[in-house]
Amino acid sequence: MSLRNDKNLSTPGALEKHVKIHNEVKTHECDQCGKTFGRRKNYVSHMRVHKEERPYKCDQCDKAFKLSGTLSKHYLTHTGEKPYSCDQCGKEFTQSGALQNHKRIHTGEKPFQCDQCEKSFRSLDERKTHTRVHTGEKPYRCDVCDKAFSQSATLYAHKKIHTGEKPFSCDQCGKAFSSSKYLKSHMIVHTGEKLYSCDVCGKAFGHANSLKQHESIHTGEKPFECEQCGNLFRNKRLLSNHKQVHRDERPYKCDQCDKAFRRSEHLSNHYRTHTGEKPYSCDQCGKTFSTSFSYQLHRRTHTGERPYICNDCGKAFSQSLAQLTSHQLVHRSEKLFKCEECGQTFKWRNTLIRHQQHHTGGKQYECDQCGNKFWSAGELSSHKSVHSEERPHKCDRCDKAFKRPEHLNVHYRIHTGEKPYSCDQCGKTFRDSHGFQDHMRGHSGERPYSCDQCNKSFTFYASLYLHRRVHTGEKPFVCEECGHAFSQSGNLKKHMKRKHANQEKPYSCDICDKAFSQSA
Repeated sequence: MSLRNDKNLSTPGALEKHVKIHNEVKTHECDQCGKTFGRRKNYVSHMRVHKEERPYKCDQCDKAFKLSGTLSKHYLTHTGEKPYSCDQCGKEFTQSGALQNHKRIHTGEKPFQCDQCEKSFRSLDERKTHTRVHTGEKPYRCDVCDKAFSQSATLYAHKKIHTGEKPFSCDQCGKAFSSSKYLKSHMIVHTGEKLYSCDVCGKAFGHANSLKQHESIHTGEKPFECEQCGNLFRNKRLLSNHKQVHRDERPYKCDQCDKAFRRSEHLSNHYRTHTGEKPYSCDQCGKTFSTSFSYQLHRRTHTGERPYICNDCGKAFSQSLAQLTSHQLVHRSEKLFKCEECGQTFKWRNTLIRHQQHHTGGKQYECDQCGNKFWSAGELSSHKSVHSEERPHKCDRCDKAFKRPEHLNVHYRIHTGEKPYSCDQCGKTFRDSHGFQDHMRGHSGERPYSCDQCNKSFTFYASLYLHRRVHTGEKPFVCEECGHAFSQSGNLKKHMKRKHANQEKPYSCDICDKAFSQSA
C-alpha cells in the first residue's frame, strides 16, 4: 500500500489505525482558517496555533508547548539523549522521524510532492510548510509588532528580536544565538561538515539553501523580479538588498567618517579601510584580503574552479555571473524584448528598461551638488564620490588610493599582472569585467547605449558621451595657439600636429617657459 511510503508504520495494526485518518468524516471546522478535523482532540490542538496557547511547560527551562508529545521530545534536549544514529555519517538524533528525514539527504529521496508546483521534499513537514507559499497562509502572528509568519518556529525566533534573548551558546567560541537552528548553522564553521554537494561541479556546502543558491549559477535561473525596474535575481536576499537601491536607504553608518551603507556586512568591510585589517589569508601564496568575497575570487586562481558554466557550449568562467552573461550573447541572435512605444528590440530586458526611460521622462536621479542626472540611484551614489576627496582604499604596493574598494581590487592587478577575464573568441584578456563586457559587445554587436535625442545607439558609454556633444555643441578642448575649440581631445591633437607643429613660437612664459606663436 502506498501509504506505507509516506508514513513510518512498523506494524499492520499501526497501518490500519492510520488509514482511518483518511477515511474518517471531518466534522470539526476551524472558524479562523477553515481547516477541518475528524477528531475533536486534533481540532482542540489545532486551535492553539491561533490562540498561541501553550499549556505544556518544561520544568527545567521557560519553554512551553502546545502538545504534550512536543514537550516529551523537548526534554531530550536537557538530557542530551540521542538514541537514533545514522549508519552512514554517524549523526545522532533525539527522534526516529528526524533520523528517517536525515537519511534522505544521503539517498536523495524526496517522496513528498507538492500538488500545485510538483516540487518534492524529504519530509511531510517540509511539504506542509511549502504549501503556505501557494496559499499565503501565515497563521502565526507576533503580539508585539503584529508581523505574521507561516511557521511557529519562525515566530518564536522572531520574538527574541524584541526580548534580545540568545539562549543558545556555542561551546567552542562562546558566540550566542536566538535559536538552535542558527547555532547548528554556526557549528559548521567549527566542524567543516559539508553534506550537500553540487552534482554539476562537485562543490560541497554545509547548508541545503547554500547548495540551492549555488545551483542557480549553473542553470542561470533568476525567479525573483524587482517590480520597480525589472531586474532579476537568484534569491530573495539579493532582491531584498537590491530594493534598497530604489529607496536609497542606508541605515548602517560609519562612526569614523560620514559614509553610510545599505547592508551591515558592507559597513564591516568598510571599517577595515580605517583599521587596515585583512583577516582573510591565502594559505598557498600568503596574500591577504579585507573581504571574504575578494579572498574567494583569489582562491580560484589557485584551484582553477570555474563555477559559471554556459548551458549552450559548456564553457566555464571563474570570476562572476557577468562573465557568463556576456558570453551567452554569442549564442543569442534573436531580440526578445520589444519597446511598445517605438518598436525597437533588445536582447536583454535590462537594456529595454533603460531604453524605456527615454520615453517616460529620462533621468530621475539628480545630484544635489552639480545637477547631473542619472538613470538609477546606484549610478547617482557612484557619481557622488566624484565630489568627495576622500580616498580611503590605499594600495600597499604604491602610493595610489581609491574612492571605492572595487577600484583598488582592479588596480592590484596592475602589480600582479592578473587578467582574469578572457575572451573565448579572440583570446584577448582583461583586468576588469567592464573592459571585458565592452569588448564582448564588439563581437555580439550589442549597442545598449542610446542617445535620447536622435535614438542613435552605441556599443560603449564613452562613445555616447562624446556623441551627445553633437547636440549640445559643447567643445571643451581649446587650442592655446589659435583658440579653435573641439569636442574631442583626439581632434585637438590632430589639429596641433597639422597646424602648429612647425610654427615658430617666439613668445615664452616667464614662469614655466612654455612657448606660443602669438602674444595674445
